[in-house]
Amino acid sequence: MVLAAVWLSLRTRESGSFFDRAEGFFGRLARRRALAVCFVAMLALGIRALLIPLLGIPLPDWNDEYSHLLAASTFASGHLTNPTHPMWIHFESFQIIQHPTYMTMYAPGQGLVMAAGLALGGHPWIGVWLMTAALCATLCWMLQAWFPPTWALFGGILSVLRFATFSYWMNSYWCPALAATGGALVLGAIPRLRSHPRVRDGILLALGLAMMANSRPYEGFVFSIAVAAGLLVWLKGRRLPPWPRLLWRMVLPAACVLIVAAAATGYYYWRVTGSPFRMTYAVNRQTYAVVPYFLFFSKRAVPEYHHAVMRDYYAGWEVQQFDEAHTLLGFVRRTGDKILQLWRFYLGPAFSLPLIAFPWILRDRRMRLALVAGLVFCLGWLVETWTFPHYVAPATGLVYLVLVQCMRHLRLCRHKGAAAGIFLVRSVPAVCIGMIVLRLAGIVTHAPLEPQWPLGNRDRVRIVERLTAIPGPHLVIVRYGPDHNVDRDWIYNDPDIDRARIVWARDMGTEQNSELLRYFHDRNAWLMSGDESPPKLEPYSVN
Repeated sequence: MVLAAVWLSLRTRESGSFFDRAEGFFGRLARRRALAVCFVAMLALGIRALLIPLLGIPLPDWNDEYSHLLAASTFASGHLTNPTHPMWIHFESFQIIQHPTYMTMYAPGQGLVMAAGLALGGHPWIGVWLMTAALCATLCWMLQAWFPPTWALFGGILSVLRFATFSYWMNSYWCPALAATGGALVLGAIPRLRSHPRVRDGILLALGLAMMANSRPYEGFVFSIAVAAGLLVWLKGRRLPPWPRLLWRMVLPAACVLIVAAAATGYYYWRVTGSPFRMTYAVNRQTYAVVPYFLFFSKRAVPEYHHAVMRDYYAGWEVQQFDEAHTLLGFVRRTGDKILQLWRFYLGPAFSLPLIAFPWILRDRRMRLALVAGLVFCLGWLVETWTFPHYVAPATGLVYLVLVQCMRHLRLCRHKGAAAGIFLVRSVPAVCIGMIVLRLAGIVTHAPLEPQWPLGNRDRVRIVERLTAIPGPHLVIVRYGPDHNVDRDWIYNDPDIDRARIVWARDMGTEQNSELLRYFHDRNAWLMSGDESPPKLEPYSVN
């Protein structure tokens, strides 16, 4: 399909009139910069809203998503964390902490976004929906500081096609758009501050740093260092505004925002972990993990586990992954897998076409910051034991800087006197739209083209619906077999476990289950097999 779209773009000259009219319309819109940013946001919101009849509202599926939802429900209830439950051993699960308080192991940013969704629309996905649209709009705003307005709008529309339709960024509860928006704010503020320092841009830069620190702390830190390194190269030989102006319009406003953000973040961690300098992530890893987050650290002694599934994950699968990465062949293979995974998500075939012009931007002074920052950032994620597309979300703006500049160079290409570059650039959105239409057709016709987002744990929804129809509160004790998929666990509860309509607990054997049954003596007790689909649910028998 990609080749067909490119061929049609090159050969079908009649389509030029349509593209010319479209470019004329968007060119006029792009010159009204604020309106263009709003247009991109509304386009992202509108497209996904129109897809609701086909895609529905996403359902959580992965352990990380339930962890973020725990934070969202906690914040929405007006609390920063939850007390440890007396029966906490039965509720241990992945990506959460039970001590010193009961909370997500992740930074609070994603939970705050989804708590806002609960407050605004009664559903956490509303926050994800709004945040992803904000990302696309911010990318357009960022690109306006680097390129002519038409190209900025073009890049913003491409981000909508990439992130706001079938992407798991829009259709899950990871909410990577928060960290990506923070990175885009930083990249958009820098050139504005260099040319015309304003208090607003200094505040936006600091806000972007705070957003990354509270969503992807390590990657945000590496991104900040990478951008600083690129900034030194980019500013070499350039004339800067007077230092007094930079001090009053950038440094002081940014410092004020960062001080407030650091105090708020420190207060949050103090309430959750007992120390403003101890992150929830560190508590979780110190409690359960054997292998470190970075490849250059050593493994720890195996801690004591209360549940076999957690031992299999932390002392089994994670150790296997870490040991493989410590061999030369394993490191090369895993690095190749990381690169391929990132390429598929951020570029894919459609966005790879403009990279034909990548050699030209290597000598482009405008791109020095992006190229140097991108190189430094890549070195930062190479040392991580694991890397997924949302891990590198802070660098999303760098991807779009390079992508748009490549398209600007590619548009100038000519082949045998014909403006071949124009048609190649026009083929990029054509391919994106074509793929969206193809995937929609696959959903309507139930054609097994590929796994579609959103997926979600639909078995959990059916069990909840079944139990909700039965009067009274419920306790579901979940039993696993030896081949349980630990990436999709059942044991995730509400912040206030005692008041939850349904409580999920791990099967710990008859004797230990008895103490749980005594504690929840007023609940209907059930035993469920968590490995079957649909799960088998039956009344719990003490005998």
